[in-house]
Formats: sequence, C-alpha cells, structure tokens
Amino acid sequence: MSVERAESSLSTQVDVSFVTVQGHRLEVRRIPGIDPDAPTLVFLHEGLGSVSMWRDFPDKTVSATGCPAIVYSRYGYGQSEVLRGARAVDYMHVEALEVLPALLERLGVGEPVLVGHSDGGSIALIYAAAKHSVRGLVVMAPHVFVEDISVKSIAEAKTAFEDTDLAQKLGRYHADAAKTFRGWNDIWLHPDFRSWNIEEVLSRVHCPVLAIQGFDDEYGTMAQLEAIARQTGGPIELLRLADCRHSPHRDQPAVVLEAMASFIARLEGGA
Repeated sequence: MSVERAESSLSTQVDVSFVTVQGHRLEVRRIPGIDPDAPTLVFLHEGLGSVSMWRDFPDKTVSATGCPAIVYSRYGYGQSEVLRGARAVDYMHVEALEVLPALLERLGVGEPVLVGHSDGGSIALIYAAAKHSVRGLVVMAPHVFVEDISVKSIAEAKTAFEDTDLAQKLGRYHADAAKTFRGWNDIWLHPDFRSWNIEEVLSRVHCPVLAIQGFDDEYGTMAQLEAIARQTGGPIELLRLADCRHSPHRDQPAVVLEAMASFIARLEGGA
C-alpha cells in the first residue's frame, strides 16, 4: 500500500450495500454498466485498500468499457466487519478460494473480469488458477513471492503508522484503522510469511492476463511481472510504466485506463 496515498479524497458512496459471506458482513458497491452483454468487472483492493480507497477509478473504468462493476471491501477492511484476531499466512488463498467464489455466487456474477491491485492481484491469480470461470485478469503491482524491497517498505510503513498521522488518515477509509493496519502489517513482517510464494499456481492460469507495474514500485520489482509472464499458462500482456510507484491506476491513470479498455474489448471480441 502506498502510505502517502492515504490522504486522498474519498469517492462518493451512493450505492453501497452489505452482504454476509462466510459469516462476515462485507461492504459491496455495485456500478451499473451500459452494455448488457459485457462481463462484470470485480475490483480487488490492495493490502490496506477498501471500496472508498479506489476513489473514482472503478467509475472511470465502467465509463471506458461499458461493463458493470462490483467493488467490495474484504473482511477487516473499509466498512466491512472489523477484523478479529490475526491474519494467517494463507489469508490470500482463503479469500481467493473460499470468500470470493461465495461472494460472486451470492451476487449472481459469472465469468467476471477480475481487476486486482497488489494483494488483490495475487488473489485474482489464485482464483483463476483454481479453475473458476473467469473472462480475464487485470493485475496491477501483484505479488507472487516476497521480496526484500517488500519487507523493507512494509517495515517502514509500520514506523510511519506509529510515528506519524497515518493512522488518522487511514481512519477515513476503515472502520478500525488500527486493526486493519495490524492485520496486514503483522503478517507481512512475520518470519513465516517470508516463504510465501504462489508461483506454483501460475501455470494453471489459462485466461488472458494484463499485468501492470511501475518501475518505481516501492513494494516490488519487475521480477514479479517476469515471473507471471514466464509461468502463466495463457495469453499475457505486460505494461511497464515509468514515473509510477505501487499504484499504477493513481500514478498513470490515463495509460492504465486505455490499456484496460483495449484489453477488455479484446476479451469481448470487439477489437
């Protein structure tokens, strides 16, 4: 998560509802599309993200593609149920293999396009590898293994949370910012998490993938995209961006939107 981004303005939440999935109350926002035959875009946020942290990017994507969209906050994030206890090393697998399928079934969504950022990108890859029906993936700054730069930046985020007003800024986006932050930060800095790696699932990802990363990403290197390109089992497109850190959709929104719109049009057979 880009710590300095926590102060960004909130998007207007006019169509948010709550659903209970796997025993937890989740915040869900639905955005109608203009093309009834278009696939549904499902936005999967970063490690400190939420519905509101996406700001207006989902709306702009819907406008650019005509697709309807679902944006939700995972358990422990945003206005979803507050996290109880610590996260486990396999928390992204649990989300991809248990929660997300149940949520999509509950919402009546079949064969979506998953749009994942950071942790959300990892969740998207795990979901697709499990043979769930999916039209395609857009993964921005995804993690497929843990790098030294990731641990270093996450440790720096811990210091910022303790010594600056980061907690107050995050409080604008989360019902309990401290629990949200600790749930993410503690597991990423846990010694057992250092060996977390999802490369073994990549060969089972057969749907088209658009993978995006910035050269200045403070949480990962281009080795992440290279691993995805080398090991996925389906069509892969890479977008490497200059002047871009961990959040391509914020640092280079026009380029990212154009790439996504073109990618989704090809998925629909419209280009």
